[in-house]
Amino acid sequence: MNTKNRLRLFKAISIGLALLAIVMLELLLRAFHYGHDLRLFIEAPADNRYLVLNPDASKKYFLNQRIATTGNSELFKKEKDKNTCRIFVLGESTTIGYPYYHNGAFHRWLQYRLMHSFPDRDFEIINLSLTAVNSFTVLGFAREVVRYQPDAVLIYTGHNEFYGSLGVGSTERIAGNPRLVNLVLALREYKIMQLLTNTYEKILSRTAGPEATAGKARMELMVAAQQIPYGSTLYKRGIAQFQANMDATLQLLDKKGIPVFVSNLVSNEKDLKPFISLGPDSAQAPAFQKTYTAALQALENKDSAAAFTGFQQAEKLYNGYAATHYYLGRLLLAKGDAVTARQELSTARDLDALRFRAPAALNNIIPQLCSKYRNAHLVNAKAAFEQLSADHIIGNELLLEHVHPNLQGYAVLSDAFYNSMQQAGFFPKDSMNLAQLLRAMPITRVDSLAGAYRIANLKRSWPFTTVPVKDTLAVNTEEERLAYGLAFQHTYWPAVMDTLYNYYAGKADWAGAAAVVGTLVLEHPADAPLYERAANLYGKLNDFNNAAFYFRKAFALAPTFEMARTLFVLYLKMDQPLAAMPYLDYAMQHNDRGLNLAPVKQLTAEIIQLQQTTTPEALNPVVNKYRQMGNNEGAASYLEKLLKTDPGNKQALLLLGEVRNRR
Repeated sequence: MNTKNRLRLFKAISIGLALLAIVMLELLLRAFHYGHDLRLFIEAPADNRYLVLNPDASKKYFLNQRIATTGNSELFKKEKDKNTCRIFVLGESTTIGYPYYHNGAFHRWLQYRLMHSFPDRDFEIINLSLTAVNSFTVLGFAREVVRYQPDAVLIYTGHNEFYGSLGVGSTERIAGNPRLVNLVLALREYKIMQLLTNTYEKILSRTAGPEATAGKARMELMVAAQQIPYGSTLYKRGIAQFQANMDATLQLLDKKGIPVFVSNLVSNEKDLKPFISLGPDSAQAPAFQKTYTAALQALENKDSAAAFTGFQQAEKLYNGYAATHYYLGRLLLAKGDAVTARQELSTARDLDALRFRAPAALNNIIPQLCSKYRNAHLVNAKAAFEQLSADHIIGNELLLEHVHPNLQGYAVLSDAFYNSMQQAGFFPKDSMNLAQLLRAMPITRVDSLAGAYRIANLKRSWPFTTVPVKDTLAVNTEEERLAYGLAFQHTYWPAVMDTLYNYYAGKADWAGAAAVVGTLVLEHPADAPLYERAANLYGKLNDFNNAAFYFRKAFALAPTFEMARTLFVLYLKMDQPLAAMPYLDYAMQHNDRGLNLAPVKQLTAEIIQLQQTTTPEALNPVVNKYRQMGNNEGAASYLEKLLKTDPGNKQALLLLGEVRNRR
């Protein structure tokens, strides 16, 4: 063997030994369970029939493991039932429902609407969103959810593209190339990469010291580049990153034949001044600053005409200053020119150098990508928000600050998703509209207050203010005390809901108690006792429709003779004999009490037959048969429904008065 061949052999052996050492180290780390399990789902600790989002799954996407965020714990079955519609939700803080979470999130509004509109179907809506992430996480999670039989995937993302973890302007960035970042993310599945990451983090924390992060909120901790000028290299990288990741996500779902519904983005344009406006240098536009300052002074002096002229002159001198366009937009609104104002306010948002609001470029990309793939559908949330906003420009009516909706806004977002899914043929037309949803949705006052407290606290810090502001939140009532503890993590949500329920029950406030349990039902949709508790509370409120609904859901999860008996009695009281019959049949088949239910079934069958006609001759027999059962409520309900279609029916009016007197 000559010297050249020996050298090649030596190099090959050296490389082989190095690779062997790496493999051995990886195997050793796995054997000792080093690092984190980064699978998206793990077995639910309380019930091995279910899967749940792995709380460590997010650690793959954060270089600094200490600020990695966690998401919801929403269970779904390992083995999907035939009658189940399974929907996964992907996104960021808006998508998870900040600052309300739980029933404030748009997917819970959607869940409530679907379960009430289509009670015979089961819905698993699993929200996998995290705060402080962006399209890298959406793509990574999408690659895993395709293995879990989704019927649809819903996506709302984009506002965190620059500063979310791995974003081009984030402290958590790796590189500007999406392909390289995704390669690194794939490598982080290996324990060796976790070892290197942890070592790097320890070295960095010792170098930086605790003062680097002291007193800073997560928003500030995530921002490395506070100024990303419009059209700059970093700006273009952020746009390209979003397009590449979303294209890959939609392509993946399209190949698997999975319908995906992607929403465009909403942000506060009308009522939020740009965070950072970048001005020209003195040589480029020497008169700009003086002209702008004079216009601002005129505005403060309430001289709108002079301010408008001044801002116009400043804009002509330099058109890249975000605040100039914002003030022009506000003044144009005051003059009644909403069309031009909308253009100015949109420009102001795009020029804002602190990129916490997605620029218009992202909203242009989303429909382009949706049109590219057969299974992708655009959700036009922006149009829905504009429709309900003054002058059709999104502001404080539906948003809390820069991008997060208030409770009505989250309902509107859910409605936009529902309408898009319905138009795609995913659901038939339902009987619940947005106004009805807003009235019916169970959201506790504590959850609403906790959201308000979180937002108030957010606005006391950067970037909303640079001057420390004292906490002036009012905490007087029991609900306010519980909300304050929840908002500032002095206690946990389950304990708060338990205390709140007992508080309402102690006051015999059954409506408040029912709202709490309705909230818990959406949090734990597979918990039969919760449905039963909700049903009993609605029974106390004489709300038989809701009582029957919740008993029906409890029965579907855990059928019993007593519940079947309760259900057929309820449906007969509501004059719904057809709905009562299946539960009557079940009760007869599982009659461990030995009750004689045959006469009840016979009378029910006769009532069903008699109700095929609404002639006066049919009134007395139906009413009499209900009364034979001892069901004066059913007789009254039947007559009330009849009078809605025939208000002048004297015989029905006479019988109704008679039946009511005997109830």
